[in-house]
Amino acid sequence: MNFTAVNALLTHLFVHQVGNKSADEACTLSKNEVQLDEELTALLTHYFFSPFKSEEFYRFYHETDLQLNEVFTYVSAIFDQPESLYEQSVNLAKHLYNHSTHPKVKGGEFCVAYFKDCNLNGSSCDAVGLFKSESKDTFLEIDRITDGFEIESRKGININKLDKGCLIFNSEPENGYVIAVVDHTNKGTEAQYWKDDFLSIHVRSTDFYKTNQFLGITKQFVTQQLTEDFEVSKADQIDFLNRSVDYFKTRENFDKKEFETEVFGDSNVIESFRRFDENYRQGHEMELGDTFDISPQAVKKQARVFKSVLKLDKNFHIYIHGNRELIEQGVDENGRKYYKIYYHEES
Repeated sequence: MNFTAVNALLTHLFVHQVGNKSADEACTLSKNEVQLDEELTALLTHYFFSPFKSEEFYRFYHETDLQLNEVFTYVSAIFDQPESLYEQSVNLAKHLYNHSTHPKVKGGEFCVAYFKDCNLNGSSCDAVGLFKSESKDTFLEIDRITDGFEIESRKGININKLDKGCLIFNSEPENGYVIAVVDHTNKGTEAQYWKDDFLSIHVRSTDFYKTNQFLGITKQFVTQQLTEDFEVSKADQIDFLNRSVDYFKTRENFDKKEFETEVFGDSNVIESFRRFDENYRQGHEMELGDTFDISPQAVKKQARVFKSVLKLDKNFHIYIHGNRELIEQGVDENGRKYYKIYYHEES
């Protein structure tokens, strides 16, 4: 699943000011639509769309009835009647204000935008964008005066730094729409207010999601559970992690049984992994399936956190990239631990 903004057209935009409710900051509602010219439209389109690069998508959620999800209801009304954009933007601003209660939540401008001709999976559809700016950058403005130049500083929004945003595509409304999300601020518990409290969304079970989650489960098994069930060295753990990533890098399709055989090999280790995998999926309410198409972007993302470094005291770091048979571990007659490494060429 992917989207592009090549032909997307920003047609309408309303901006409101949403403060922190618990800090007695105001929610200031605008009554006028932002007037868009060609230059401003181009800048805003870049500002709104450029941060959305992940293949991870979401859907609106409610534990009893999707119609009780307020943002879902407001956005559905917009898609049904685009002329109601202002009315629903006010409802959305008030809803966000009611959930802006954590002490660390910053106030900011809240934008509600309507886009036409967004490309989602090769098909054209409309989209509603919800964006919030919470941080300001300092800019220098230089003006020519009679005998030289005058410099003033101003606070403003950096068009390359969208703080929070979501794009709701008019696709699969019966399943809570297709939603792309970014959140570049508030990495602590207060960050939940945007995705969980305000939007109330769940991750869609896409190939990106399945690939990302399965690699994450494998990493946790190798680094946490494996050492409890078996005696394995750090080098063996790294080897398992390398084999896991290599499997995903060299295939287009995932098959769980094939993965278990090629990565773990030993039947006891495979059985331990299956128990861990089943318990993890149940505990986190995941439905991954045992076969799916592999997402290269998810593999690239996970490969960054799969550590292949063997740290020995504070003296040596050994990077292990493959062929576990070329490194041996032992203890000498004085009780000192060692690794013996075999190689063909030195560079």
